[in-house]
Amino acid sequence: MYEIAIIGAGPAGASAALFTAKAGKKTIVFDHGKSATNRAWIENHYGAMDVSGPELLEIGKKQAKQHGVEIVENEVIEMEKGETSFIVKTETSSYEAKYIILATGLLIPLGEKLGVKVVPGTEPRIRHVFEVDESGKTNIPRIWACGTAAGVSMHTIITAGDGAKVAINLISEINGERYVDHDILKK
Repeated sequence: MYEIAIIGAGPAGASAALFTAKAGKKTIVFDHGKSATNRAWIENHYGAMDVSGPELLEIGKKQAKQHGVEIVENEVIEMEKGETSFIVKTETSSYEAKYIILATGLLIPLGEKLGVKVVPGTEPRIRHVFEVDESGKTNIPRIWACGTAAGVSMHTIITAGDGAKVAINLISEINGERYVDHDILKK
C-alpha cells in the first residue's frame, strides 16, 4: 500500500510528490499526459530560463523519481473510498493508498464522483475548483487538493508552490508535528 497517491503529474503534483517522497512517504503519482503545461512556453518560472512546458514536466517527474516516487503513465478512471484507504483504478491496474492529493489541473470530475465539494473558479476559463481549506484539505477526510484544481492561479510557479505547501501540510498532519525540508549546500 502507498501512503500517498497523487493524481496528476503537472507542476503541482510533481512538486507535491517531491516533498512527500523526500519525507519518506511511499508515494505514487498518476500521469495521464494531458497537462495544460504540455502546451506552455514558460518565461516566468523562477530558476528556469525560457523552458517549454513538456521540458518542465519531464524535469519535475525526474526530480520526483530521484527521490523514490513511482510514476504511473496511465489515466485514473475511478477512485473508491474505503474505511482506512482509497483504491485508485486505471484501465489496467488498481492501487491502494491511505491519502490522496488531487492535482488534476482543469479536470475535477474524478474528485466530484467521490463527493469532494466544488466551488466556482475565480481564474479566467476555470469553471470549477475543489473547495479546500488554507492547508489544502477537502471536505472528504484524507483527500487533499492543490494547484489549479484547488483554485490557485494557473501559472506553473504558483501551482508548483501550492503543491509543495499542500504536501508539507499533509506530511505535518501524518507526522503529528510541523515538517520542514531544508537541504544544506554540499561542499
